Amino acid sequence: MERATCLVTEKVVEVKGADLQTQAFGVASSPPIVLIMGMMSSMLWWPDRLCEELAGRERYVIRYDQRDTGLSTHYPQGEPGYSPSDLADDTIAIFDSYGLETAHLVGMSMGGFVAQEAALRHRRRVRTLTLISTSPFAVEGLPSSTTAYQEHSAAAEGVDWSDLEAIADFLSRDAAMLAGTRHPHDAGAASALIARDMARAPSFASATNHFALVREEGPAGLQASDLDMPVLAIHGTADPLFPIAHGEAFTKVVPHARLHRIEGGGHEIHDHDIDEMVQAIAHHAV
Repeated sequence: MERATCLVTEKVVEVKGADLQTQAFGVASSPPIVLIMGMMSSMLWWPDRLCEELAGRERYVIRYDQRDTGLSTHYPQGEPGYSPSDLADDTIAIFDSYGLETAHLVGMSMGGFVAQEAALRHRRRVRTLTLISTSPFAVEGLPSSTTAYQEHSAAAEGVDWSDLEAIADFLSRDAAMLAGTRHPHDAGAASALIARDMARAPSFASATNHFALVREEGPAGLQASDLDMPVLAIHGTADPLFPIAHGEAFTKVVPHARLHRIEGGGHEIHDHDIDEMVQAIAHHAV
């Protein structure tokens, strides 16, 4: 069965120090959901089908390229001209540009850190928060990545980040390492997405600037336990980067948090898990 045609529009949002490429799915009169993707990943890593199915559930879905990804502003490699707090403010600037007084926020991985900071610093603007494959700010004692993933990550130091072919090879291996156990990893689909992402960016190597921005402990004075809006954590039980205990932690420290487990899910949005994820997000973001 063919999917119904979804209205898709694009525009560039100007923020302090950058232009952000955005794309919206659905009708602007529907409840808005803004999607924030993770490290080194443009908005293309939010699958089209996920966006279209959310729009089909009468949501107005906005995804965007964070700084140093996709068609948004890029900075010299090794010299990010922005902070994690700037990324959080970028999200609210997108609200403003689209005329949204409030919106539902969904963040994945590093995008989950950006979403937490945006929600903590702009509480009245965020209706609900959905955090996928990420970790709560300022929670101690959570398990580290698996040994296998730590060994893979250490190999990043040996990558020539000025060599696009070397980057593509590393990212392909990274996608395989982040895969879960519920479904077979589709190496061909992952490689095609990586190639599409790299071809679209005018300076893909600049995405490595994100390495300098990870701040799991949270901004000074802010912590996940202060989140006072409804929070949904979606987490794979086989996530090798942030083991499931990270998702469970939200329900222990955040007053209004729920956990949706993706059984056997990894640190990814697998095509076979999209329907389950869309249902969970749509049920939460009302």
